[in-house]
Amino acid sequence: MATSSTASASTASASASPASTASASASPASAASASDQRTNAGDTSPDVGRWQHRGADGRVVCDVCPRHCRLRPGQRGFCFVRSCHDDGLIHCDTYGRSSGFAIDPVEKKPLNHFLPGSRVLSFGTAGCNSACRFCQNWDISKARDWDRLGAEASPVQIATAAVRDGVESVAFTYNDPIVFAEYAIDTANACRDRGIHPIAVTAGNMELAAARDFYPHMDAANIDLKGFTEDFYERITGSRLADVLRIIDYACNDTDCWVELTTLLIPGHNDDDAQLHAECIWIREHVGCDVPLHFSAFHPDYRMLDVPPTPAATLERARSIAMDEGLRYVYTGNVHDSAGDATLCPACGATLIQRDWYMIESDLLSAPAGDGTCPTCHTPIPGVWH
Repeated sequence: MATSSTASASTASASASPASTASASASPASAASASDQRTNAGDTSPDVGRWQHRGADGRVVCDVCPRHCRLRPGQRGFCFVRSCHDDGLIHCDTYGRSSGFAIDPVEKKPLNHFLPGSRVLSFGTAGCNSACRFCQNWDISKARDWDRLGAEASPVQIATAAVRDGVESVAFTYNDPIVFAEYAIDTANACRDRGIHPIAVTAGNMELAAARDFYPHMDAANIDLKGFTEDFYERITGSRLADVLRIIDYACNDTDCWVELTTLLIPGHNDDDAQLHAECIWIREHVGCDVPLHFSAFHPDYRMLDVPPTPAATLERARSIAMDEGLRYVYTGNVHDSAGDATLCPACGATLIQRDWYMIESDLLSAPAGDGTCPTCHTPIPGVWH
């Protein structure tokens, strides 16, 4: 992860027929080369999955995420949007299709240390490889009819639209870009070619081999750390904590991608002191005190309509725990909280950026007022600043 407080804002150089039936079972995959699989089949169409191999039983194994769905022609993976076609290969069926576009402030991703106050062209597709009971974009992530939802948009068209609209970044969001990773990577490359920053908003439920192909194409990422017990992850998200921690560790320590983390606090499920302390200790010891952490408020949705919204006091308590554990940049989200919106100097306590929700009220770190350091004590502040 890039940690220089004076990091430049300039960029670094870097129609499938749908299958018809239900999702396949998950099973561990054996090692094999996805690129060899594609090449051997003589098919290098952009929608062909880049992470797959053929298992001993003849089924094709999807290697993009830890589910390792094993598919025969006509079957779909758990995410529903990666399927095995008649050519015997897994395709990304939503390649080139979007569920919608919006222009947002970068703080909405949320990213507080990446080009503050800049605008982002946000888009997603359909499908998801997690099963979060609280999903707030469930109408997109669980969509089963992307021909109805989707608008055609090639990677070049998206990058061109970003330039036309005067935004600085494009974010892959709404549903997890892991399930449309081929489309995201190609769009990221088209964006970088035009001076636009690619951003991933993801749950991090990805295989490490695929992540090593994916993250070098991203300039920034917000990764969800949804809780800090395997029981919570299994019951509430249908995935595994260990898999997500592996990707966070990799993205923060082994890439140049700027990373921030988000935990949605769900009353009675992942907001107890023990779980919060354990999460913050892991962050401190594995990825460092400078990785920004966002605690966001839950509101009832999807299959957790019986759970109350997160009280503001819970967010304040979580932020206090994180700072007591030594994390330097801890924020609250989905609430009005001037203290939780502010970027503070960890050395002298000066307020360096004051936000009101997503609006920047003052910014002493970005040009022309600042240079990425505290103007009072000259401490460098990690991030990517104008």
